[in-house]
Parts: sequence; C-alpha cells; structure tokens
Amino acid sequence: MADAWAVPQPRLSWPLSPDPVVAKYFDAPETPYGPGHRGVDLAAVPGQDVLAADAGVVVFAGLVAGRPVISVDHDGGLRTTYEPVAPKVAAGEQVFRGQVLGTVLAGHPGCAVAACLHWGVRRGEEYVDPLSLTGEVGAYRLKPWGGGP
Repeated sequence: MADAWAVPQPRLSWPLSPDPVVAKYFDAPETPYGPGHRGVDLAAVPGQDVLAADAGVVVFAGLVAGRPVISVDHDGGLRTTYEPVAPKVAAGEQVFRGQVLGTVLAGHPGCAVAACLHWGVRRGEEYVDPLSLTGEVGAYRLKPWGGGP
C-alpha cells in the first residue's frame, strides 16, 4: 500500500542544479501572437550544465533566429525548450531526467546576470508556466471572474 503521506514527484525537475533563482517569471500572452514571456529566465553562469527536465526525445538542437535552442518532447504532450544552450545532444536522441543536454551560453536578451537560461514548456500549442510543473509557486496575477460589484 502506498504511503498516504508521500509527496508526489513533480512533473518536471529543474533544468539547472542547484535550484536556480528565477530572474524573470512566465507571463502568458493573451493571444497566440501577443506579447508575453513564454517561459522563465533562470539565473545561471556561462558553461553551467543544462539538465533534461524529464525523460523524452530531443526533437531539435540547433539555431532559431540565430540563437541555439534545444527542444525535448515528453510523455503527456509536453515539450520543453532551453536557450541559449551549446548542445551536447542531437535530434532523435532519447534522454533521461537529469541528463546533461548542453551548457548555458551568455547573451540571453534582458538577462541582468552573467547568463540566463530561458526555459519554456508547451502542452500542444499552449504555453505553460514551467514553475507550475516543478512544484514551485510562480508569480500570479488575479483576474476578475466578471459580474463583480
């Protein structure tokens, strides 16, 4: 019988170790092409290992708009993305949770420290706050349900 008090493992693990400081939080766009921040920026140091947040298959490791990006598909329709990262994996490779995918590069726009890892998560076409899948609490804004006073 399972322990009723056991804490379930978070859906995703942190892509940096030790657990990083969040430099910029997720801000969902109101429309598919609207402004927002479709992930979180995590404070890092150049050359720091980037870890797979869960087991999956690397579906992309290359340049997007001149920036090096790695994307990994996971069970349940999740896709994680990591940038800017010098890859140590290639498309088609299976990876395990915590496996080194590459190393953080300096130069993420808007990063206030030496380097930031931009970590994004999508479920299908919808962007999801990565922190909500680690068991951490992100920055939240309350919105009215409507019909208030």
